Amino acid sequence: MTTRSEPAGSPVPGSGPGSGPGEQTLESFGYSQELKRSLGLPDLVIYGLVMMLPIAPFTIFGAVFNESKGMVALTYLIGLVAMLFTALSYREMSRAFPIAGSVYSYAGRGINDKVGFLAGWAILLDYLLVPTLLYVMSAAALNSLLPEVPQWSWVVMFVVVNTTINFLGIESTARLNRIFLFAELVVLTLFIGFGVAAVARGENGARFSFDPLVNADLLTPGLIFGALSIAVLSFLGFDGISTLSEEVKGGARDLVGRATLVALCLVAALFVLQTWVAALLVPGRTGFDGDEATNSAFYDIAWIAGGGWLKDTTAVAAALATGVANSLVAQAATSRLLFSMARDRKLPAFLAYVHPTRKTPERAILFVAAVSLALGLFFTGQISLLSQLVNFGALFAFLMLHVAVFVHFKLRNRSTRWHLHVLAPALGLMITGSVLWHADADAKIGGLAWLGVGVLVLLFYRLSGRGTDLALED
Repeated sequence: MTTRSEPAGSPVPGSGPGSGPGEQTLESFGYSQELKRSLGLPDLVIYGLVMMLPIAPFTIFGAVFNESKGMVALTYLIGLVAMLFTALSYREMSRAFPIAGSVYSYAGRGINDKVGFLAGWAILLDYLLVPTLLYVMSAAALNSLLPEVPQWSWVVMFVVVNTTINFLGIESTARLNRIFLFAELVVLTLFIGFGVAAVARGENGARFSFDPLVNADLLTPGLIFGALSIAVLSFLGFDGISTLSEEVKGGARDLVGRATLVALCLVAALFVLQTWVAALLVPGRTGFDGDEATNSAFYDIAWIAGGGWLKDTTAVAAALATGVANSLVAQAATSRLLFSMARDRKLPAFLAYVHPTRKTPERAILFVAAVSLALGLFFTGQISLLSQLVNFGALFAFLMLHVAVFVHFKLRNRSTRWHLHVLAPALGLMITGSVLWHADADAKIGGLAWLGVGVLVLLFYRLSGRGTDLALED
């Protein structure tokens, strides 16, 4: 059972001047410990890495290559810088509010309950659709290898496997994360090793250079902005670490924030390294012609590096990493967000149920599975539309996160740490806002429609007398 929490906007223990991070407990926010605390820093970092997918460039290399005119490594460096500001905001808010719910909890407690609900509603669009998007992407990839197997059957298989693993408990998910991450890193090491050897041999006219990082003849402000738009979206998923705050050993303390920054920097280094090697193997090119060449660009480069077996290995690894590893942690993160919002009576109460033995939000897990299955079967083959909607939800929520940092730390608690509580969120707000402003028109229409529904839900709560504050009845 939960107890009555402090209303949003009331003083938070340990968040005022002179208070160190990690002094808060879950009970100080009015909640009792229901989820099982079993995760350490390595588990959180691994979770974040799997969530962002270290081999993510395999699937989108061609598209990023075309947009950046071959400077893919530069694209990911720019993306790292841009996302660091958002990661810093997540770190600061996870210190002040070590509770599940991610940006829903941070904006709700940092600003007010209504903004928190809208932020949670926005990120809910992202989190509910991410597992679906991953299943559809993986099914499409496997269909290219086994065209006789219908794509919908892959979606069903992945939903069943991931739901079973998450249903068993967060420890099972953590163990599988280690295995999946190890397998991805093995494949990535094979590609980099054979790729570097191929460059050294001069395969396809390759030679070592920094052109994939910076090509002064092609570098323009417009290209940088276009690359930034893609790169920022490539890192979405690191925020999922914050949904595990109530499952960290000994309380969240500073582990969530540290894990977020470590995972982001590690995955960026892997992105830069693999795309630099890949770009070296297609010297003199600034783009790929046609959708087929663009979509298979990385796998064709793997063939140059090591032959057909390496091409097939990278393709299968990308499909399984997306359909199982990445979607597994996405389902876990989504279920924790649903649990947190339902616990605060912002979603149906049955989603707040925690299994007494496994200590997992099992009904939320099953709900995510059902939604993913239904949407996955409906949206099979429609990767572009799903991607656009996912991006809108995440970016809008990031905007609310940066505002929450400024309001909570600077305005409410008179923080003197300008670099963390004024400058960083301001830069993060500008970057995220720019990317959102230049988003696809369909994404903005769909995203705004989703937010409109959220506003109607807010009005319903207000008119029905339920309210939207974070206070809970026993």
